[in-house]
Amino acid sequence: MTKGRKIYVKGVEVTILNENEEDYISLTDMLKAKDGDFFISDWLRNRNTIEFLGIWESVYNPDFNYGEFAIIKSQAGLNSYKISVKEWVEKTKAIGLKATAGRYGGTYAHSDIAFEFGMWISAEFKIYLIKEFQRLKADENDRLKLEWNLQRTLAKVNYRIHTDAIKDNLIPEQLSKAQIQFVYADEADLLNVALFGMTAKQWRENNPEKEGNMRDYATIEQLVVLSNLESINAVLIHQGLDQSERLNQLNQTAIQQMKSLVNNLNVKKLK
Repeated sequence: MTKGRKIYVKGVEVTILNENEEDYISLTDMLKAKDGDFFISDWLRNRNTIEFLGIWESVYNPDFNYGEFAIIKSQAGLNSYKISVKEWVEKTKAIGLKATAGRYGGTYAHSDIAFEFGMWISAEFKIYLIKEFQRLKADENDRLKLEWNLQRTLAKVNYRIHTDAIKDNLIPEQLSKAQIQFVYADEADLLNVALFGMTAKQWRENNPEKEGNMRDYATIEQLVVLSNLESINAVLIHQGLDQSERLNQLNQTAIQQMKSLVNNLNVKKLK
């Protein structure tokens, strides 16, 4: 799981971790808001809880062990019945609850399940939990949009450097505007082919239902590499390399940088 984020619900600090792009909320932290003695095992032994967890797992977990679930469900609610989160996970292969150790140790539940657990704290606590969680997600989405727009802006700035290099080195004198535009489009497609493996025209033919262009649908990693390729191509143009040589170098650079970026944890945090 990734580094914990914090929200504050009715004065209680609640940790949220992310695993496989899913949010898990600390039930251990949530319990601090409960008056009197109450344990997660008390909640887990309730028949309604087990039924809810079983339905959730059946929807989201293809490896859920229905045989073990049926046995647990038949015993839930009995005075003698008791089960821990660790036992629940081991027996049913559940993914909605997790018992973790270490710095962020404790019991965590997928946000769907944590909201349900919040009702056992109080109806008011559940409402504020959902409100603060939604606020956190909205803040994260705003940050993602800012990062994406920053990369788009950077790509546009480098594009000006790129087109200036084309104008200074590739465009003969006394060309018509149509001819100049053709040269620009040709160089733009050089980058498209190096990074995306196709020209803008080929992308439009393959995606007739989409508006805009392939760069509008690019990932953050692709936008970073595109920005770099524009600067590199400008240097190669000044060096006098022909298109075939530049395309080969740009393609190799794109492959190398994409391999590096897709495994970069800092880039993954932006998603």
